Amino acid sequence: MKTDDFISLLATDVAPVDRHALTKRFCVAVLVGVAGATLLMATLLGIRPDLAEVALTPIFWAKVALPLCLMIDSLWMSTRFARPGVRAGVSGWLTAAPVAAVWLATAYVLLAAPPDARLALVLGQTWRVCPTLIAMLAVPGFVAVFWALRGLAPTQLAAAGAAGGLLAGSTATLVYCLHCPEMGVPFWGVWYLLGMLVPTVIGALLGPRLLRW
Repeated sequence: MKTDDFISLLATDVAPVDRHALTKRFCVAVLVGVAGATLLMATLLGIRPDLAEVALTPIFWAKVALPLCLMIDSLWMSTRFARPGVRAGVSGWLTAAPVAAVWLATAYVLLAAPPDARLALVLGQTWRVCPTLIAMLAVPGFVAVFWALRGLAPTQLAAAGAAGGLLAGSTATLVYCLHCPEMGVPFWGVWYLLGMLVPTVIGALLGPRLLRW
């Protein structure tokens, strides 16, 4: 067979690649993650009764800003890792920015507080259940994000899985803010981050197995 004939044979019935496939898949994944976490939160936990009041305070929006910033950055990282051979780039460094900001604020609050009140500021009232509830709310988003990644072409599978897990965890934490009564920065700096770390680690462990192509 001649080379030209062979090329023609390979090109027969080849469908064009959808240039917007990545955007479409991640839009679906984020929507499923938000909708699923919201449904679980509203059904199993409930929205805090004073939400309308606390939503008028700056500290509530500071609480929301932590998972929102991590959600945006992990979405960027996930879309980068969904492409073959692409590294995290500056998005990896941007992940550290909101975490560092919360930890600096945590240090300031704890240093300004009386020594005997510091542990209570860290533990709050719900430290025993907070990470578990965040991980539970992350399940729909985790499944959806891995579906999105699996339909694309990641090559750094552990990193892609970790970014996807962080996306699911930060989305769940953002929704969890509508239920959580905790308003202390030290609490968020420990337990919110721990809750987001759980799906991130699980994603890194499952990525090489579930995203292989």
